[in-house]
Amino acid sequence: MKLSLSSFVYVNYPLSEAIRRTAAAGYDGIDIWGGRPHAYRTDLTAEEIADLRCTLESEGLAVASFIPAQFRYPTSLCSPNDTIRRDSVAYICDSIKMAAALGAPIVSVCPGHTIYGQSLEDAMERLSASLCAIVEFAAGYGLRVAIEPADRFETDLVPTCTEALKLVNKLGYKNLGVLLDCGHAHVVGESATGAVSDLGDRLFHVHLNDNNGLRDQHLVPGEGSFEFAPFLAALRRAGYEGFLAVELSWDYTLDPDPAARLTVERLRRI
Repeated sequence: MKLSLSSFVYVNYPLSEAIRRTAAAGYDGIDIWGGRPHAYRTDLTAEEIADLRCTLESEGLAVASFIPAQFRYPTSLCSPNDTIRRDSVAYICDSIKMAAALGAPIVSVCPGHTIYGQSLEDAMERLSASLCAIVEFAAGYGLRVAIEPADRFETDLVPTCTEALKLVNKLGYKNLGVLLDCGHAHVVGESATGAVSDLGDRLFHVHLNDNNGLRDQHLVPGEGSFEFAPFLAALRRAGYEGFLAVELSWDYTLDPDPAARLTVERLRRI
């Protein structure tokens, strides 16, 4: 299995420098964050994208996935406000075009959270409609879409991989699957190890980070209480061949290099 790093931890660096530092830290790939200043919506010109692809090639770094800026803000795929929901779908579609241009095979999607006064049923109906539009758009670019379950601060619609799989099976698209974030699973009390076998071929991508089991802290592995060895063993048994994408928190952004390197060292030992 190969290790990649979310470029978010280098939010204070241009994307080209984030690529260079990710490669220098020993990663095999990078998950490009779709927020500013990295790759938001239509910020990058064709020439800038071509330069970034050259940098990726020269550094020997693959693009593992594309992560649109979406947790909490600025999107809501389940919004009862049609203007907000339509713009959110359009934003993810813009992100899909950017992902394809940069060579990413997967785009991750957050299910979103209800707003005061909105029922879960209404939100799920709107989320489903949004996903259908997004997944069909992604198919035109040959990309896969991975929905990411999260904790109660980020979603009250799809909190577990079990719920995500139900939604994926209900919608029935071949290019729609699940992103398993071990940190989210740890917080909501779901067995990440068990989820690996339950998801089967619907497991499209994996995020690695640590926490204390109470909040989604995005710590360097080994700084929290998640057990990585059995989880990684389960992925091996399942024949998972994708990237293990490390997502580190805002707390590391002022000096990302030590945390990025320490994470590689610890995971390689496991």
